[in-house]
Amino acid sequence: MLGSVSRGASRSAAGFLSLVLVAWASGGCRRETPAANESGLSAKKPVTLILGGYTTPREVYGKAILPAFQKEWQGTSGQRVQFRESYQGSSAQARAIVGGFEADVAVLSLEGDIDKIAQAGLITHDWKAAPHGGMVSTSIVVLAVRPGNPKKILDWPDLTRPGLNVLTPDPKTSGGAQWNINAMYGAALKGFAGVRKDDRAAAKDFLKRVFRNVSIMDKGARESITTFEKGIGDVAITYENEILIGRQAGQKYDYVVPRSTILIENPVALVDRYVDQHGVRAAAEAFVTFLHGPQAQSLYARYGLRPVEESVAKENASKLPAVQDLWKIDYLGGWKKASQDLYGPEGAFTQVFSELGSKR
Repeated sequence: MLGSVSRGASRSAAGFLSLVLVAWASGGCRRETPAANESGLSAKKPVTLILGGYTTPREVYGKAILPAFQKEWQGTSGQRVQFRESYQGSSAQARAIVGGFEADVAVLSLEGDIDKIAQAGLITHDWKAAPHGGMVSTSIVVLAVRPGNPKKILDWPDLTRPGLNVLTPDPKTSGGAQWNINAMYGAALKGFAGVRKDDRAAAKDFLKRVFRNVSIMDKGARESITTFEKGIGDVAITYENEILIGRQAGQKYDYVVPRSTILIENPVALVDRYVDQHGVRAAAEAFVTFLHGPQAQSLYARYGLRPVEESVAKENASKLPAVQDLWKIDYLGGWKKASQDLYGPEGAFTQVFSELGSKR
């Protein structure tokens, strides 16, 4: 049984609050120590893992990956594992973990958010030494549009049209928002946004013209697409998998893949301090290993994410559209440089937001 705090699987507003808190059990020890059963034989106590995640993949974890790992762990170790889950915007979740939310495993949107937890001394191992550089899933930034694409939105330049209502989340709290901005800025620098190639001033101006049309900046990627599902906005900049999971839930919308877009790479890391404090290292390490394996990778694919495991990625490649110009954060100099260039005190987006005024 999962200890999730999510109330139902629907994508209604009630089902996807901006912050889902862990439902804490009262009392009890969480250590992985043997306990005597009624027959006097030694048996392992159940273990509880606390998962701190970003909002977008909550379905694949709650419905698929966590139950699959529970079954595998009990079969191999003889021990039941329970999960308590918390989902919010990636950057907000990272700040919560640094601030004292005792997540055993962090599943976030941005490499930089895991790095913040490590810089706080909570992650002490080299999390990037894991398979796939510590990444467990990928996606791409796309444009969600109304059925039939009535506004004829075909690529990034269309987002600057006067009167268009654009949705994207807030980069202060949402990893998805930063991926969106990175994608637009990088596409502009690459010459795919209707402005001069390799011209940083022109790329910044492109961001400004898009954000003139942004009406709502929600806390997370999930909240943003939920707003779109309510009928607000002409287009939502979002993860590809948000669209695909929405369609699975019965939502009616289309999406456009820009000619040039960024590959979203999502990391996972065991949080050493909390794992050792709770005495759950063996189960937590096994869970992180499981996420990199073929079973979990196939489940990511089932819920619209792009797998990182090569054989699973090849199996699912034909199910997803190709991208003319797909690039990684390395094009912007990596996360550290991109964060400074875009979101630092003198960053391009920081300046754009200031110039447009805090009207949101």
